[in-house]
Amino acid sequence: MAQGTLYIVSAPSGAGKSSLIQALLKTQPLYDTQVSVSHTTRQPRPGEVHGEHYFFVNHDEFKEMISRDAFLEHAEVFGNYYGTSREAIEQVLATGVDVFSRYRLAGCAANSPEDAARAEYLYFTAV
Repeated sequence: MAQGTLYIVSAPSGAGKSSLIQALLKTQPLYDTQVSVSHTTRQPRPGEVHGEHYFFVNHDEFKEMISRDAFLEHAEVFGNYYGTSREAIEQVLATGVDVFSRYRLAGCAANSPEDAARAEYLYFTAV
């Protein structure tokens, strides 16, 4: 079975990364494609569901995950942490499914060279 591809959509916070991915998948349905669910230490907003919009964890849990190198990328934004689980992404890619992931620019800079080489990057800025 072919390995899936990781597509990283990167932009500053609030630029519309999630909206861009949703619009792309709505107008151009892609089979065998998933959108990654990130971890965060911020509080859920009204209507957000744990495991669907984010995995909501506390600061201690997040820091423990950092110490285990559990994230492909992570960044602190406005006092909260955000990160993409290495294990979750690798499990999906191993099944041949492509994954879209949202990274803040700081998260992209934190990628290891090995992780960076395995992904396709889409950078944009809000205008």
